[in-house]
Amino acid sequence: TSYCNLRCVWCDTPYTSWEPEDRDITVAESVAAITRYGCKHVVITGGEPFIQPKELIALCHELDKRGHHITIETNATLFAEVTAHLISMSPKLRNSNPSEENRFFKRHERERICPEVIRKFLGAYPCQVKFVVDTPEDLTEIQTLQTEIGIPAETILLMPQGTTSAVLQQKQEWLVNLCKENGYRYSPRVHVDIWGDKRGV
Repeated sequence: TSYCNLRCVWCDTPYTSWEPEDRDITVAESVAAITRYGCKHVVITGGEPFIQPKELIALCHELDKRGHHITIETNATLFAEVTAHLISMSPKLRNSNPSEENRFFKRHERERICPEVIRKFLGAYPCQVKFVVDTPEDLTEIQTLQTEIGIPAETILLMPQGTTSAVLQQKQEWLVNLCKENGYRYSPRVHVDIWGDKRGV
């Protein structure tokens, strides 16, 4: 899906946020394209899928009828009841903020964390909660959110921020150790290691 209500400074899909591209396709066209792939597992991502709740609900309904396993990736700022087998939330930490001079800064800072939405998803669906980590200092914010919102440690994944294998490898060792020490899981960016910072992989 295209469009996002946030503006992460390190966004790796700027064509859905900072410079959104328009390409309207119907639910039926989406289902037909997925059917051609012949895959069972479908991951709906963005941008932010819940910006278009009516279309998202219809798409998930059609995919579920056809026996697909549906994962929805979301920044967890918007909620709608959909048919999904896994909600993959990625609440944005302070490290995602644009510069204070940027016109999106205030809105992004205000909207990037929605505790009530996170709690709704946790109460209604199987979930994972992925945080994009830039420095070891990000752990303090993660632990605060975990405590205040009530996020189970076993649902938390930490993923390094970076778009090259070299940068990801620099962060890998200390981030894996943080996961081990806190009962979290580590989420590598395998597509970057294999294909680099490319669109469509």
